[in-house]
Amino acid sequence: MPRPKLEIADIFRAYGPAYRQAHAGHLNLPQLKVMSAIETCRTAALGGHVAACTKCGHQHIAYNSCRNRHCPKCQGATARDWIQAGMEDLLPVEYFHVVFTLPAQIADIAYQNKAAVYGLLLKASAQTLLTIAADPKHLGARIGMTSVLHTWGSAMTHHPHVHVIVPGGGLSADGTRWIACRPGFFLPVKVLSRLFRRLFLEGLARLHKAGKLTFFGNLSELAGPDTFQAHLAPLRKADWVVYAKPPFGGPEAVLAYLSRYTHRVAISNHRLISADAGTVAFRWKDYRIKRGDRMKIMRLPTAEFIRRFLIHVLPSGFHRIRHAGFLANGIRRNRIETIRCLLDAEPEPGTSPGEGERDNPADLDAHKPCPKCGGAMIIIETFSRGQTPKSRAPPWEEAA
Repeated sequence: MPRPKLEIADIFRAYGPAYRQAHAGHLNLPQLKVMSAIETCRTAALGGHVAACTKCGHQHIAYNSCRNRHCPKCQGATARDWIQAGMEDLLPVEYFHVVFTLPAQIADIAYQNKAAVYGLLLKASAQTLLTIAADPKHLGARIGMTSVLHTWGSAMTHHPHVHVIVPGGGLSADGTRWIACRPGFFLPVKVLSRLFRRLFLEGLARLHKAGKLTFFGNLSELAGPDTFQAHLAPLRKADWVVYAKPPFGGPEAVLAYLSRYTHRVAISNHRLISADAGTVAFRWKDYRIKRGDRMKIMRLPTAEFIRRFLIHVLPSGFHRIRHAGFLANGIRRNRIETIRCLLDAEPEPGTSPGEGERDNPADLDAHKPCPKCGGAMIIIETFSRGQTPKSRAPPWEEAA
């Protein structure tokens, strides 16, 4: 895919300093760190290396990546590595995509209590699937899943929801049989919705009672227990959105599909159209349109665009990708081997890179063939943050 003409980094470099000055005291440390990381990503500020062709002598400079999980440029390479590493976990079964969405009234509370409420959302959605799947009236099996938190809609507004990818079946209670779901059907959505609603509201009430929720601005009245319960009362009877998407075409499509969710950020560079001191224009998808072209162009004041991007910065240390059931990190390897034996299936062909390759994405340039003659490239020089390489390639040949 060609390099975008406009990037989030360009917007942050040009208009970020003025935004930080205008909102001094209102930006938290994780947000400031994200802005700094994106601004310096793949620039001399982070150092890099010079690669040279062993055949024709062609050289190019590759600057280091920031590796920040909110950086649009870094997530593409991370997703590719993640796909390769995940091949060994694939099973030859149907896979399903289930989405759990919070009502707007809860989303407002989540915005002011990100770590607590986002964590509850991931926990309640996983527990819902595990509980209903284990019920003999439905599947009667112990399932596994990968859950991914998203906090945005296409227009970068605050819209917290969880994407869950689930193999279509699970282990029997004694672990001796694989129990497959009915072809094309996983679990009843209405049943999932009701249990998810109950588990989440019960968990939210416990957080409030324990004093782990804070409220300010137009939500400050919710600090009182009676007001808080009155606020939640209508939600106990409302329908909560749980959406089960059709099964994938096959296990081969699962990782590519899932990677679009695991390593997506609030907006990709390829959706950007233009930016100046006054306005940023970008493409977005209007899901309210059922038929026809959903893609629209939105124009926001530059400061509002930056604000919307930054509201999706997660708290430090928060894990937005989680595994549960037989895919839980501590037991996944053994459980996958057991399931493959029960299914009489061989592991997917492994193409996983070694740990060293995944840990150093910037070094991958040295393993690519020379763009001039196809010869082997080797690293001839590395340079640290803020340094200038001694082996200087022409500016038009420097790697982005």
